[in-house]
Amino acid sequence: MESVWTEDTEIRRREPLPGDREVPAVVIGAGLAGILTAYYLQKEGIRTVVLEADRIGSGQTKNTTAKITSQHNLIYSRLIRTFGRRMAEHYASANETAIGEYERLIREKGIRCDFARCPAYLYTQTRPELLKQETEAAASLGIQATFGTGCELPFPVTGVTRFQGQARFHPLKFLAGMAEEVEVYEQTKVLKVEGRRVETARGTVTAEHIVFASHYPFLNVPGWYFARMHQERSYVLALEGAERLEGMYLGIDQGGLSFRSSGDLLLLGGGGHRTGVSRKDGAGQGYMLLRGRAEEIYPGCRETAHWSAQDCVTLDGLPFIGRFSRCRPCWYVATGFGKWGMTTAMVSARILTALIGGRECPEGDIFSPGRRFTAQAAKGLAVHGAYTVKGLAKHLLPSGDREIVPNCPHMGCRLEWNPEEESYDCPCHGSRFRREGRLIDGPAQTDCRRKEEGRG
Repeated sequence: MESVWTEDTEIRRREPLPGDREVPAVVIGAGLAGILTAYYLQKEGIRTVVLEADRIGSGQTKNTTAKITSQHNLIYSRLIRTFGRRMAEHYASANETAIGEYERLIREKGIRCDFARCPAYLYTQTRPELLKQETEAAASLGIQATFGTGCELPFPVTGVTRFQGQARFHPLKFLAGMAEEVEVYEQTKVLKVEGRRVETARGTVTAEHIVFASHYPFLNVPGWYFARMHQERSYVLALEGAERLEGMYLGIDQGGLSFRSSGDLLLLGGGGHRTGVSRKDGAGQGYMLLRGRAEEIYPGCRETAHWSAQDCVTLDGLPFIGRFSRCRPCWYVATGFGKWGMTTAMVSARILTALIGGRECPEGDIFSPGRRFTAQAAKGLAVHGAYTVKGLAKHLLPSGDREIVPNCPHMGCRLEWNPEEESYDCPCHGSRFRREGRLIDGPAQTDCRRKEEGRG
């Protein structure tokens, strides 16, 4: 099922790339990060074209809950401990600035996208001491953060952290408006990137600067992003008959939920898990979990829509924004946004524009793909590596008489069947395929055709 954002918004179609081009900059991917990056580069006087394999906004932008916030779960106390106060301030400042920049653009261009300032809350039913620490850390970095014990949620909590001056909006209405400002070619899938050449089936674009804003970088080397990230699924229900909330909420406890109103609907999110890995304890996940919780919290509510999203998660939980690799100085990347793609899309556009324009960008240090390797990253690498080894090992097992399960064409990991979404999902790097083998998304570049016993 499609998200509520797609129900009332259709972005104007663009033609495919008409042939070879030579431009100063090319952006791969026409989601929010790609369109905003192209817009700011154009404002700097750097002609930019955007190449999109499908349609503008057809990727993860349409599946968001559309929160524009600097409140990214329990992050600021960890950033101060791990990277120091200066880099933590850069993270806070970049995200707070992004909120204001959205508001400025929307007002300047008269984009009607339901933008509204509102508070964002973290809540807990069991660990108020963690929220107190996070509140203190965020406030020390200049964020308007306060701790309390009461909120508008219809169940008891033991603590909430409130971030003032956050925002929400309609992402596709905003994207439609901004896409009118840039040169986009749809149905133009990038097949290969070598040096300054971006090859597609429609022609080749030669550029001084190449930006990968395609959610997950599809090249394995250089950069090795497949080893530095994994992907996670998350789920959303749109509910009618549930109480409208002034603020946006996210639970920090295990199984915590996300709440956010949109018009007369309440968007209830949660049930997330690593792509290609399902729970084995029978507790349910995804839509099953959310529907049960919706009935508990809002008896009699009605589901009007449901959808899911896929997020790239880095080893240390921070995005990769900056130069793609030391050996490719003219390549740039924006990926690993976690659950915070709306704010981070704006952060990416501003950082990448500064780098390409040759300007100083102090805030880029905390997001740099070349930042130092932390203990959390080391732990994440061990976990991620274990899933990859397991997936590759399954690929090598004999299938016997049972149905042959397809392997991911990205790196050969055995795919897992996702019954709720009727897709084959890769537990290694997150590529997903329809039942018949058509690629949905992920780092894989080709379809996965299933083979049956006795056939080639």
